[in-house]
Amino acid sequence: MCFFVAPRSPAPVQSAPLKMSSQSIAVVGGGITGLAAAHHFASKNRPVRLFEASGRTGGSIRSERTPEGWLIETGPNTVLDKTDEFKRYLGIPALARDRQPPDPLAKNRFIVRNSRLMALPVSALGAITTRIVSFKLKRRIVRDFFFSRPRNRTEDLPLSELAREHYGDEFVDYGLNPMVAGIYAGDPGKLSARHAMPFIWEAERTHGSIVRGQLAQARARRKAGIPKATMLSFKNGLQELPDALAAQLPAPAIETGARVESISRMPARDESGPRWLLRWTRARDGVAQTEIFSKVLLTIPAHALARLPVAPDADRPDAFHTPLSQLAGIVSPPLASLFLGYRRGQIAHPLDGFGALVPELEKLPFLGVLFSGSLFPGRTPPGHVALTVMIGGTRQPGLANLGEQQLVDLVSPPLEKLLGIDGAPVFQKLTAHEHAIPQYNLGHERHLALIDGFERAHPGLCIAGNVRDGIAVPACIASGVNRAEAML
Repeated sequence: MCFFVAPRSPAPVQSAPLKMSSQSIAVVGGGITGLAAAHHFASKNRPVRLFEASGRTGGSIRSERTPEGWLIETGPNTVLDKTDEFKRYLGIPALARDRQPPDPLAKNRFIVRNSRLMALPVSALGAITTRIVSFKLKRRIVRDFFFSRPRNRTEDLPLSELAREHYGDEFVDYGLNPMVAGIYAGDPGKLSARHAMPFIWEAERTHGSIVRGQLAQARARRKAGIPKATMLSFKNGLQELPDALAAQLPAPAIETGARVESISRMPARDESGPRWLLRWTRARDGVAQTEIFSKVLLTIPAHALARLPVAPDADRPDAFHTPLSQLAGIVSPPLASLFLGYRRGQIAHPLDGFGALVPELEKLPFLGVLFSGSLFPGRTPPGHVALTVMIGGTRQPGLANLGEQQLVDLVSPPLEKLLGIDGAPVFQKLTAHEHAIPQYNLGHERHLALIDGFERAHPGLCIAGNVRDGIAVPACIASGVNRAEAML
């Protein structure tokens, strides 16, 4: 995420002379979407400039290695190689060399039920024999698998309502609810079934049964020669990914500490169409800069897009307005990531898995906990283990704003009970995200329609990223590449 903030007035007091930039395309936002887009433009021999408000590129993807040997992921901890666009980047020599598969033990997943950790089944036989869910729910899943018929809904509905129609309350409470907390840090009662999880919507439309539809989707991918997505990271964490993309861009292409203040249209010089005047402020000295581009790709978050001043005429400062202000209605709740390090002997649980998700009914002060020291090698000092506790989201947004020690004190008692922890952590680090994951809630199509209308009204301006094309890292990369390609 970019944490882009536009000022109240688009006209800065101090300004540098206008630059008639030889760079033809601007990318606003230096997260993974913006980097992928800039990389694609550069690969097509198109001059590009990337503007990032913070002092670094990569957005929410950030990895920190401490002198003691802790590797902390302050954003996403892993990624799936799900899109062709992402897979192509894995061929970059630095990424190919440092790619890491997860530890085989990390295949296990846990869920909290009745205040206990329970391992989720990893096979069909395990799904039949598991005690996590009742016989009633198993019978309902089987009945739905064989007897549901395709359903082409004309209206969207909350994700929880769609799932409840198929499998009932128990599935929503102990299946969907924790899964949504792990993906969106969100509420399945508010998320759009059509937009938040389109693969489920499509499975019901084509097969009736969600399970049968997803199995058919998997068969279709195999038949098309698409390998199953695998989880991965890199030797020094996921930040190697944005760093590798940034390293392949010409040094003058990247401008960090560059806050974009406004965008305005200039008259067309020829049949190529209008040009766009971009005003930005350099953080190190506060001097305003002005450059002209043929096209601009915006990859900043919804809350930043909502505050971005745009003018249809560069010669009329009074014409500035915020045409995307309604995107402020996209909820992006605060989320805290609390990294806790322990000596191996302090934790009784073997930590033989990816981590554990927490259903809301369990009333714990966190959404889930990753066994981050177990996922990949080299993440902790010898003889130590690490946990990453996710706190806040739409479930308990106020908790994400607490201080580090407050959160350690809050989550330690339930963690001690679940994992058999003895004593305080020997290392701790809190990372708080004020605006985390955008929620594709019911009615999200109106935001998509606003974006489409904005692009039609402003030829040469385009929007990419998790505001419209999916929230996962591979989806953001695909968004940057595909939206950039459409602009060429």
